[in-house]
Amino acid sequence: MREMLEEKLNRFLELEKLMTDPEVLTDSKRMANIAREHGSIAKLAGKYRAFKEKCDEMEEYTAMLGSDDSEEREMADMELPAAREKRETLWEELLDMTVGGEDGLRSRCVMEIRAGTGGDEAALFTGDLFRMYKKHAETKNWKCEILSASPTEMGGFKEICLAFEGDGSYRELQYESGGHRVQRVPETETKGRIHTSAATVAVLTEPEDIEIEISPDDYRKDIYHASGPGGQHVNKTASAIRLTHYETGITVAMQDEKSQHKNFAKGLRILKTRLYDYYQQKEQAKRDGERKSLIGSGDRSQRIRTYNFPENRITDHRIGGRFNLDQILVGNVQPLTDALLDYDRQQLRSSMGGLDT
Repeated sequence: MREMLEEKLNRFLELEKLMTDPEVLTDSKRMANIAREHGSIAKLAGKYRAFKEKCDEMEEYTAMLGSDDSEEREMADMELPAAREKRETLWEELLDMTVGGEDGLRSRCVMEIRAGTGGDEAALFTGDLFRMYKKHAETKNWKCEILSASPTEMGGFKEICLAFEGDGSYRELQYESGGHRVQRVPETETKGRIHTSAATVAVLTEPEDIEIEISPDDYRKDIYHASGPGGQHVNKTASAIRLTHYETGITVAMQDEKSQHKNFAKGLRILKTRLYDYYQQKEQAKRDGERKSLIGSGDRSQRIRTYNFPENRITDHRIGGRFNLDQILVGNVQPLTDALLDYDRQQLRSSMGGLDT
């Protein structure tokens, strides 16, 4: 954690220098990106800087305790307890702020929900999850934007990609990454038998433009005619876009918009997000290996939650918690999120040990 905090503080100081660079000041787009990133880490960097200052202050007081000057020793003896208490308070606040990993303070993320096993029922469940997250975003005053969607005739989705923006959006939604299983009687089931189907959710941080740059030479752009609903337009206009990143092989296809330009902009946005996630995971694996905490691992192959309709119950398998299904599905996700955050907070404290360890 200390290493991550040092990196954030150094980046913050670097951004402050860039914001006074004449070359940057003349580039409005770059300046806006730098200012946005600066603002996103200012609170954490400021808190850590105050913590380090308090640590330095404690060292000074500790040294003064061995002074030959009785007045210095007396002052140090009086001031040291208050400084230690303040340092401990700042450390607790830093722990809370870093719950969810170093990207926890990001305000933008992309969520991809895909139907898994279960056919039409899985697609309907994907639609339920989409509406649940959309309503939750409304209660949090987050912006929710549909980037792409593949609807089914029965009103579900084969897959849907969303973008969220708002304070704490990634910190909370990242815990939704994983396998979601549903147990219920489908509307098409005449004998009342319970079926099990599944969907997967992937939540990725959406990087700032300054964090990941893509040159047109880095990917291939294919233009083709859109398919599916859309009337005669799909037959006449080549507006669909497919982007293929050469190095990683990551591919993004976009055809939701009638405009080729809009499809390209959305596709590039998703490509950058997936690339950022790819490189972050690769670097994390190289530095630390896989995280031991199931909540923080982001392993999307894991089944994290079961939605049991007959018993009106949601079970989160990472914490063993049970929640009212009716309340969660209408967008009241906060009790579940708070339980996950609290669990991760306790795990972080346990792994860090004492402040002086």
